Amino acid sequence: MSEGSAGGQDSRQAKEPPTPKERDAAGGDTYDLYRRGLDLLGRGSAAAAAQLLERAAAAEPQSRSVLEALARAQFDAGRYAAASPSDDYAQFGLGLALARTGDPGAAAEHLALAAAMQPDRRHYTDALRSVRATLRARSQTQNPSIEGPERKRRGV
Repeated sequence: MSEGSAGGQDSRQAKEPPTPKERDAAGGDTYDLYRRGLDLLGRGSAAAAAQLLERAAAAEPQSRSVLEALARAQFDAGRYAAASPSDDYAQFGLGLALARTGDPGAAAEHLALAAAMQPDRRHYTDALRSVRATLRARSQTQNPSIEGPERKRRGV
């Protein structure tokens, strides 16, 4: 996912690639698909990476590394609805995707989960704060008689 303070990179600690057991279970093919998918993703070919990583995920549906790489590829390819909310980063990505597709209410829920899971990730809380501000602004636009906290303080 390309947002956050990490300059377009995944801000979490590097994940281990699929284990030798995972590689051997699929005859080594899953690991090769995973590595090739990451390479394509790193070179900006998110849609092609998603195709390879989907095959790897089908072979190893429990591999967190494969699923995270797939979620990143799907997000970068603009396939927001395919996001998988299995961990904090996936929740964050799904929240961003929902915000971009015009559903800030649902986005706030997923961003709040991500922020609760990893409260030290500033870009999680920043994204949540932004989506909540959007919700407040929409609410005030729809109900102008409701005074916001700033209007009450200023006596407007």
